[in-house]
Amino acid sequence: MPRFDVTIAGELNLDLILYGLPEQLAPERELLADRMMLTLGSSSAIVAHNLAALGSRVGFQSRIGEDQLGQIALERLQQGGVDVSLVRRIPGSATTGLTVILYHEAWRNILTYAGTISELTLEDLDLAYLADSRHFHFSSYYLQRAMRPRVGELFQHLKSKGLTISLDTNDDPDDRWEGGLREILRYVDVFLPNEREACKAAGTEDLETAIHMLSELVPLVVVKLGRKGALAQRGGERTVSPPLKVEAVDPVGAGDSFDAGFLHEYMRGSDLATCLASGNRAGALSTTRPGGTEAFRDAAHREKFLRSSG
Repeated sequence: MPRFDVTIAGELNLDLILYGLPEQLAPERELLADRMMLTLGSSSAIVAHNLAALGSRVGFQSRIGEDQLGQIALERLQQGGVDVSLVRRIPGSATTGLTVILYHEAWRNILTYAGTISELTLEDLDLAYLADSRHFHFSSYYLQRAMRPRVGELFQHLKSKGLTISLDTNDDPDDRWEGGLREILRYVDVFLPNEREACKAAGTEDLETAIHMLSELVPLVVVKLGRKGALAQRGGERTVSPPLKVEAVDPVGAGDSFDAGFLHEYMRGSDLATCLASGNRAGALSTTRPGGTEAFRDAAHREKFLRSSG
């Protein structure tokens, strides 16, 4: 039996979230927030943390700086039950990345200092460690600029070892949606975009057209629809799942939490309806606390929510 259910290689950093800001951020003014949260961030780490919280065996590789932010992020991931034994701490001018989220009721500003996020390379990874698993997940394709030219090579190697692969590109800061995405999708078993990302990846503004195009490239396309739930397309088969109604505190990390919930059931061989429901449940749980992992860190809260919504 492989050591892990899922391995992940990607970014590891913290999120600093500021709440209660003015709607208009006037220049040259000292503007006050009324709350803040410093929490584990980065799509890759949120998926890893929340998968482990749900009971999956997770191995994680990344590159961070020798700074306090990196240490805090590493400790948070380790406390969540993720194996971080091969995360590399690299001295140098680039420190661990940081994302600052300016939270408003209807929208967010997301500002990221990439730091070591964009420096992770294939040479940083232990491929035998990643292959000692049943499944590999990759997030933040466009943030991982040093890794991106060789992602296809990484996927090919892991497929040759018998792993299935999932991909969540997240956003492209340059909004170009190039960089060989179509080429690497042929190695992907599960593609996990949200509605906007699906359309951008397919080069169309129509979601149905995007799903049709993407499902010709990937065996299973799962589209996160936010307040409309989620859908999965496998060939000509369409499965939909309604959202859970919760009193949301913070949507940060909900999409990554959906990935964790979906993949947890996917690796157990569950049907698509069960996988989608698990994804929606995990995404909803995430919104009940600030940040993407705080609701999963609170074991009592997590288990009570999952029992009541299951």
